[in-house]
Amino acid sequence: MSSPFAPATLDRAPPQWLWQTGQQAILQGRLDEGRACLQALLARMPGHVPARMLLAGTVLATGRMREATVELQRAAQMLPDDPALVVQVAQSLSRLGETNAARACLAHPVVARTQNGPILTALGHTYQGLGLNAEALRLMDRAQAAGYDNADFRYFHALQLQFNGRLAEAEAEMEQCLRLGPTFGRASLSLARIRKQTAESNHLEFLQSRLQSVPHGSEDHAAFEFALYKEFEDLGRLDDAWAALARANAVMAARMPYDANAETRLFDALIQRFDTEFLARASQPQPGPVPIFIVGMPRSGTTLLERVLGSHSMVASAGELNDLPRQLRWVADHHGQALVDEPLLDAMAGLDFGLLGRRYLEQSQWRAQGKAFYIDKLPPNFMLVGCIRRALPHARVVHMVRDPMDVCFSNYRAMFGDAYSYSYTLESIAHHYRQYRRLMDHWRNTMPGFVIDVSYNNLVHDTEGTCRELLAACGLPFEPECLDHTRNRASVATLSSAQVRQPIHSRGIAEWKKYGTQLQELRSMLLD
Repeated sequence: MSSPFAPATLDRAPPQWLWQTGQQAILQGRLDEGRACLQALLARMPGHVPARMLLAGTVLATGRMREATVELQRAAQMLPDDPALVVQVAQSLSRLGETNAARACLAHPVVARTQNGPILTALGHTYQGLGLNAEALRLMDRAQAAGYDNADFRYFHALQLQFNGRLAEAEAEMEQCLRLGPTFGRASLSLARIRKQTAESNHLEFLQSRLQSVPHGSEDHAAFEFALYKEFEDLGRLDDAWAALARANAVMAARMPYDANAETRLFDALIQRFDTEFLARASQPQPGPVPIFIVGMPRSGTTLLERVLGSHSMVASAGELNDLPRQLRWVADHHGQALVDEPLLDAMAGLDFGLLGRRYLEQSQWRAQGKAFYIDKLPPNFMLVGCIRRALPHARVVHMVRDPMDVCFSNYRAMFGDAYSYSYTLESIAHHYRQYRRLMDHWRNTMPGFVIDVSYNNLVHDTEGTCRELLAACGLPFEPECLDHTRNRASVATLSSAQVRQPIHSRGIAEWKKYGTQLQELRSMLLD
C-alpha cells in the first residue's frame, strides 16, 4: 500500500485535503510530510498565499533562509485584496531583511482603504520595524480615528508619539493606557522616563500599589521596579532608588540567565576569524549613497551622535537598522536570532562578502533619500566591524566611546527586555564590557584608521571641536547646524528618545557617583 504522502498520491489529492493535512503534519512536527502537501497544493494553486507563507516557515525552521525568502517574495507578488494577508507577508519579509519587498507590500491599494483598527495597528508595527516611524504613527492615528482602543494600543500609540517628538501627547496617552490596563509595567516605566518627576507630580503611590498585585518575577514586576527607581531618583531618595533598581535587575537576571563562558568563546572566535590576513581581502567599493555605521555599547551616546551627524545637510538619519545582520544571515543562508553566533562565524570562512555588500546596499540605500550619506546606528554592530570592512570598505564606522563606569551603570538601569542578558548583574556587565573593549582593540590593531573613535565626554565638553574632527574624518564639510541637534526633526526610536531632544548637557557624566558605595564592586571589576 502506497504512502498517502507519495508524489503520485498527492498529485491526485483534493486541494482542501492537501491544505488541512499539510497544516496538521506541520503542527505535529512532521515537516517533510507537511512540506510535500504544501508543494503539491501550490503546484495546482500557485496563488494560495497562506500555503506559500506556511511553506516559507517550514523551510525557515530548517535554517534555509534564502529558500524561505523566495517563497515569501512569490507570496508578495500574488497578494489578494486582504489587508490581514498583506500585514502577515510584509512582517515576514521585514523580519528576514527583505526591506524592499516589505515596502512594496505596504503600498498595496487595500492598505489605503482598510478601516480595521487591529490591522491598521499591525501595519503600523510593520512600519515601525522598518524604522519608518512617521508612517507608523499615521496608521495608528487612523486606527484610533476608526474607534480602536485598548491598553495595548494606547501604549504603542504613545510610543510612536514619543518617537516622533510629540512628548506631551505621549504622556497623556500613556496615562490613559494605565487607566485601561493598570498592571502594564512597561507603560509605567515609559511614563516615568518621559520627564523628570517632581514632589508635586509623580506616580509613586500608583507604582507601589501595583507592586502589591503584579505577578512576582514577571517582566511587569521588573518594569514597575525600574519605574520606581527612576521616580525615587528624580525625587532625590537615592537609597530607595537603589533598592528598587537592585530588585528590578534581580527579577530580570532570573528571567534572562547570562552565559559568560559562551560569550567569551564567541569573542575569541570573532578575533580568531577576523585576523589581519582575512580582513585584508576587502570587496570593491559600490556606487551610491555611503553608509555611516555608528557602533558602541548601548547607552554610550550613539543616539546623540546620530542626531549630531544627522543634522548635516548631506546625511540622512535612518535609525537603528537590522539590515546588516539580516543580510549577513541571508548570504550565509543560516537563520538565527542572535546578531552573530558560532555557526554563523563558521560560515564566514567561505562567505561572499562582495555579495553581502551588494545585498546590504540594495536593501538600505533608499534610506538616504537623495543624500550622499545615511546613518545605520545599531550599537551591537561593533561585533560586525570586520564584516563591514570586508563587504563595504568605503563605509564609515564611527565608534562612540563613553567612560566605563558611566556606560556600565547606564546599562544596569536601562531594562532592555530580552535584548541584552548581560545587563542585569554588575558582574555580567563588567564581563561583557571587557569583551567589548577587547574586540574594539582588535579592530583598531588589525584595521588602523578604519574605526573613527568619538569620546562622549569630548562631544559634551567641546562640541564644536569634536564635531569638526568627526565630520572631517567622515569626509564631510563642517556645518554649524550640527552644533544644534535639537533642530533635527527625524524620529528617534530608542530608550533616549525623550532625553535626546534636549540640548547637549553634561548631566550624564559621572552620574554613577551618586551610587558610589553600591557600585564599588563594579568599579573594582572594571579596574581589574
